[in-house]
Amino acid sequence: VVMMPLDRSATSIAYAAVSQSLDDAQPTEACEELSENDRKVIQQLKDWDLWGPLVLCLSLAVILSFRAPTDQAALVFAAVFCAVWVGGTVVTVNAQLLGGTISFFQSLCVLGYCVFPLTLAAIAIGCMKLIINTWMWIDFILVAVGFVWATRSSSVFISLYVRRDRRFL
Repeated sequence: VVMMPLDRSATSIAYAAVSQSLDDAQPTEACEELSENDRKVIQQLKDWDLWGPLVLCLSLAVILSFRAPTDQAALVFAAVFCAVWVGGTVVTVNAQLLGGTISFFQSLCVLGYCVFPLTLAAIAIGCMKLIINTWMWIDFILVAVGFVWATRSSSVFISLYVRRDRRFL
């Protein structure tokens, strides 16, 4: 089910239509700028799943909760888990309200996979702490690289489905 953009001309705010076909959920005019390989990737993204993002989110939450103080481990786990899924939901709803033509679960799937760089950074920091005692600035660099990688990959994906004049919003 794909929710079509909002119909702003109606007296009440409502979605213009709901399509049962994923063929309507095409990227915006930015698709003309993409190579053939990129178009194949976009087409494959229509086959969304939530198991991979769930495993990545759980992995990140477990890794970070192991590094937390014992009395705060459950709180860290819950905070990471909720932040990932609530944040993905907020970004998805925002993209749809800005006129994006993307499936809710397709967006959650891709945004969930964009957590991979942060999970990789957490694993790298955990392994380095076991092997050698690293300085805090090395941890900061790894987290910064993971954050930039995750932000870039998610923003490129979402920008394909939101009109060019609304992307900054």
